[in-house]
Amino acid sequence: MTTTLLTGIAELVTNDPSVGDGSPLGLLRDAALVVEDGHVAWVGPASRAPDADRRRDLGGRAVIPGFVDSHAHLIFAGDRAAEFAARMAGTRYDGGGIATTVAATRAAGDAELRASLGERIAEMRAQGTTTVEVKSGYGLTVADEVRALRLAGEVTPETTYLGAHVVPAGADRDDYVRLVTGEMLTACAPHARWIDVFCEPASPHAFDADEAGEILTAGRDAGLGLRVHGNQLSAGPGVRLAVELGAASVDHCTHLTDADVAALAGGDTVATLLPGVEFSTRSPYPDARRLLDAGVTVALATDCNPGSCYTSSMPLVVALAVREMRMTPAEALWAATAGGARALRRDDIGVVAPGRRADLAVLEAPSHLHIPYRPGVPLAHALDGLS
Repeated sequence: MTTTLLTGIAELVTNDPSVGDGSPLGLLRDAALVVEDGHVAWVGPASRAPDADRRRDLGGRAVIPGFVDSHAHLIFAGDRAAEFAARMAGTRYDGGGIATTVAATRAAGDAELRASLGERIAEMRAQGTTTVEVKSGYGLTVADEVRALRLAGEVTPETTYLGAHVVPAGADRDDYVRLVTGEMLTACAPHARWIDVFCEPASPHAFDADEAGEILTAGRDAGLGLRVHGNQLSAGPGVRLAVELGAASVDHCTHLTDADVAALAGGDTVATLLPGVEFSTRSPYPDARRLLDAGVTVALATDCNPGSCYTSSMPLVVALAVREMRMTPAEALWAATAGGARALRRDDIGVVAPGRRADLAVLEAPSHLHIPYRPGVPLAHALDGLS
């Protein structure tokens, strides 16, 4: 097998506190690493680097684990730019615009959806994302949900069945829950790793605690891991339900009670924060500091979607987390890499250490601090050509 030595690394973020400076980021300066067969084989100071078949000098740039975007809705047609403009003029977001995307997505052919999905994946890699979770949820019929998951499976193993995104216009709620937990689940489960539900009683389009619990339990019984959209628009049952059922992640967490924070701190459910949504909807940002100080594991993700947050940029998410949610640059970067891996219950990504996948991003900068320091500047990109 061919080995590649990466050298000329001004700063290497490993997320391994046993190396480097001993911090959670495990920073190594003037570092090198060896990649073999797509995995990290060696990490250490450049002065002690072993021989390799090939050598690649990164010219004094920083290297970080590739961003792990653990919450994204990438399979859709059309856009909702007019809805964004209306929100900026004062219209409140309640999730109702999803119906517009559902109609456009149902009308699109496979080739169109596949092409747009590929473009969005390429856009993410150009900004340093190497792992992304992709949800269904813009089909809301058996055939359209299966199609979305089939297409998602072409680009990622992290596929999520989100038939319970909203209740489709004109559908009976009870009938739709039976469909989501019955025929639709049976058809979609072979194409999905996860099941998700938009548990949000504050929205007339989403699902209440009883409905969400029934949907998640059915998904778990079908062998799927659990994820939850929760506590986005108001305090509600989403966090409690996620923790009680052992969900890998509860996402949004914008409105939390003390009991919600305590439940997250006492369990292993990750709180995935999506500050791009608050940026795009002019809503209050989650209180990341409160969660971190309580000992909760926090992840960051884009929630890339056409309605409430049409950004694919994890660097922007990191900058928002630092500026608006009182996270330090180190905390935000960890949450966007190792935290995302925890939210996906993956132990092969998010950390640069021997045996892990060589999913790396390089920065056009000497330090990870430049990510929030230079918001909007295209500094990060996935490091290709290592397999």
